[in-house]
Amino acid sequence: MVKETGYYDMLGVKPVASQDELKKAYRKLALKYHPDKNPNEGEKFKLISQAYEVLSNEEKRKIYDQGGEQALKEGGSGGGSFSSPMDIFDMFFGGGMRRGREKRVKDVVHQMSVSLDELYNGAMRRLALQKHVICSKCEGQGGKKPPEKCPSCRGTGLQVRIQQLGPGMVSQVQSMCGECRGQGERISPKDRCKTCEGRKARLTKGCVVKDRKILEVHVDKGMEDGQKIVFSGEGDQEPGLEPGDIIIVLDEKEHTSFRRDNTDLTLQMHLSLVEALCGFQKPIKTLDDRTIVISTIPGEVIKNAEIKSVVGEGMPQYKNPFEKGRLLIQFLVDFPTQIPVERIRKLEKILPARPEVIIPDDGEEVNLVLMEDNQRGRRRNHIYDEDDDDHPGGRQQVQCQTS
Repeated sequence: MVKETGYYDMLGVKPVASQDELKKAYRKLALKYHPDKNPNEGEKFKLISQAYEVLSNEEKRKIYDQGGEQALKEGGSGGGSFSSPMDIFDMFFGGGMRRGREKRVKDVVHQMSVSLDELYNGAMRRLALQKHVICSKCEGQGGKKPPEKCPSCRGTGLQVRIQQLGPGMVSQVQSMCGECRGQGERISPKDRCKTCEGRKARLTKGCVVKDRKILEVHVDKGMEDGQKIVFSGEGDQEPGLEPGDIIIVLDEKEHTSFRRDNTDLTLQMHLSLVEALCGFQKPIKTLDDRTIVISTIPGEVIKNAEIKSVVGEGMPQYKNPFEKGRLLIQFLVDFPTQIPVERIRKLEKILPARPEVIIPDDGEEVNLVLMEDNQRGRRRNHIYDEDDDDHPGGRQQVQCQTS
């Protein structure tokens, strides 16, 4: 029994979530609330990172589940101290975001939504991005002469003004210097570069201008949800520093029919009772727009929820696309709600005989009553039950595509 669910709620997952589900939830939230994209959500980004750090560590998660945050603070596996949110983010996305911070600009991470069809067939997407590049006219210096100390803030980057609160009561209010934009130095108006106007981008060490970059993102066959595509040196530029990388993180969209499990594909197919007992032929449209036909052997009976596979019709392997996994099909038999009385005798002659049952003399007859839907609880009619922690994709549901 989990004592607290605050960390799970922060990531938007249930306490039974698998590590894969935790990773996916953290990835989406961290990219959404990263300070570079959402400067006003720094506290939420910190809480998201803290929740993920605890739940992604098996020992810390066990302690949290048993005793909550208090148990962590009392010395359980870490004593309640947490890493920097940025360090957790950088670790998660490959470690490049802030490495060598004095020698290179931080990397830029973008999430790109891709369909299962694109991951199956491969695709090329053009992505338009804006980035900062060093001003080519002044080479980042900002003007004909080096910058000078800002006379308005005296190099502090801040301006202080006195605000009257009442008789004999004043307060000091600090704000960013409007003259130098918080940099503490400025270029004399007569010496400013006409291209960049001598203005530095916020927190940069030199003058840069905005540039529009079109990236060709190649999605190779067999790539996975969460996989990263790195464009080395294509990120923001600053004078005296190596340019950062642009990291594209793939975000797989849910498919209407198929669900992926590593190199396997799964789907559900509904059968009528006559098809399950007497055989069938069914077409399936594949992700590469072919039609394959599956059928049963004469005399073969398909049981409800039974799973069969087609070898070589799953996902292609990454960097080895000619090798494919399996297509797993779960058959769901649709039973009739009622059988006409006159047909029961005919069915009894065809079907195997009923097993002999001995009713004791003191047996009492009772009536069967149909349960309401809200009383039935969860139906296990998925390929994997939604609470199956042993399977990373247990929460999704797929439907049959047979046209």
